[in-house]
This record gives sequence, structure tokens and C-alpha cells, in this order.
Amino acid sequence: MHTIELTLAVNGYRSPEILRLCLQSIEREMKGSGIVYEVLVADSATEEATEMLMREEFPSVRFFPFKENVGFKKLVNVSLEEARGEYVFLINSDIVLSPEAVPEMLSYLKAHPEIGLLGPKQYNFNGSLQQSCFHFYRPETILYRRTWLGRLPFGRKHLRWFTLADEPLTEPTAVDWIIGSAMLVSRAKAQTVGPMDERFFLYMEDVDWCRRFWEHGYKVVHYPNTFVYHYHGKGSAKGGFFGSLLFNPLTWYHIDSALKYFWKYRGKPLPPVE
Repeated sequence: MHTIELTLAVNGYRSPEILRLCLQSIEREMKGSGIVYEVLVADSATEEATEMLMREEFPSVRFFPFKENVGFKKLVNVSLEEARGEYVFLINSDIVLSPEAVPEMLSYLKAHPEIGLLGPKQYNFNGSLQQSCFHFYRPETILYRRTWLGRLPFGRKHLRWFTLADEPLTEPTAVDWIIGSAMLVSRAKAQTVGPMDERFFLYMEDVDWCRRFWEHGYKVVHYPNTFVYHYHGKGSAKGGFFGSLLFNPLTWYHIDSALKYFWKYRGKPLPPVE
């Protein structure tokens, strides 16, 4: 029996049609790669349509459904616990792989043991570039991201800094954190750092995890030499300043997680990123 080199761990939530596209892309792009791999799916608030999809179309994929909405961090942690590969590519179910994305990333990570987390460039399905790496949050970042204050000159300036908008990012670059929708990691390093912090239900889980990798001496790197497609539905700020605060539940999830994040790291300096 061959040792499993890579686990492709897909995290889903009420999206059987998109999950199908993701799994089809894995089958298509991994065929002939020469990589010994497995695929598993951890799914939150699982619907009957998703169970039928997995049973009828992808019976060889290991499937871990949850009746309740357990949140992104729980799905990631279950995936890491169940993974048998030496490396784990954590992807959301709304990710579609491009040709050679996985082999290129895996080869690069193997050649650079100082890296803990590696994230590819990400495109929207319409071909536009998606922001996928960032500076660490400051308290005001949430306000600028979630309200119209981000459209004012000082807010725009801050968000350009936050999103690395003025950085070239044309070669592999150490960054503060990468978005959790696509992360390649050594399972051994993930075990050293520990699981995602389950106090965060929605938002900040990936920020916190990247920060902990840096604190353990592992780099977090944006890898633009290859890419994936990400169907990313962003909860935007609507209704002006008070409307976005009062009526957008995603804003409150974001604020709640941010408060927990800043409380967790109160008085602690940011780790050096280089």
C-alpha cells in the first residue's frame, strides 16, 4: 500500500452544486499527477442533496457530515484529524482547481521547509483577481471594511495597506495571513501549531491560525505562481453606517470575532514577518 502524500480536504456548507464542481476539478486536475492522494469532505449543516451527491457520484470520497452549522474552524479541525496525507490542502467547497496548481504548490512547499502555510493566487469565476493575502488586522480595520467609512480617503488608504494593494506580489512573498479558502500545510507542522481556535465561529479563524504559525517560527507565504478559482460570496456593507451595523448579521459576526481576537492577543506584540 502506497503512503498517502496529500489529503485534499474540502470544507462545505449547504452548497451541493458548487461542491460537485470542486470535486470534479480535483478528479480532473489530479489525474495523472503522480501524487498519491486522498479526498475527504467535511460538511456543515448537511442537506439531503449533499448526502445524495456524495453517495451517488463520489462514493470513494471520505465524507464527514454535520447536521448543525458547526462553523469553518470545526470543519478544518476535523479534516486535519482525519487526514492521512503527509500534506493537507485545505480548500472550501467553492474552490475550483486550475491545471498544475496542486503539484506546483506541493513541490514548492517541500523545497521550502521554513514555510508553514502556502496559499495560491485566487480568481473570481469571472476572471477578476481576488484579494487573498493581507496585513494583520488593526481595530479600525473592521470598521472600514464593514461600513461606508472605508470609502472615505482615510478609510481607503487604510484598506489599501490592509489588502497589500500597493505590493507587487508577483513572486512568492511572506505575508501576515492568507485567506482560509485555500491553504496548503504540512500535517506535522499543523499538529505542532495546533488546531484552529474554536472560539471563532465565523471570521478571524484563519487570521489567528496564520499568526500562530508565525509565532512558532513558520512562514506564511502567498504563492502567485499558480492559482485557483474561488466563488466568494462577500457579505457587503449595506444601508450606510448604521444600516450595516444594525441589519447585516455578518457584520456582527465579524465584530464579535474581532473582539475575541484582540482580547486574545491583548498586550502581545505582533510576530515578526519576513
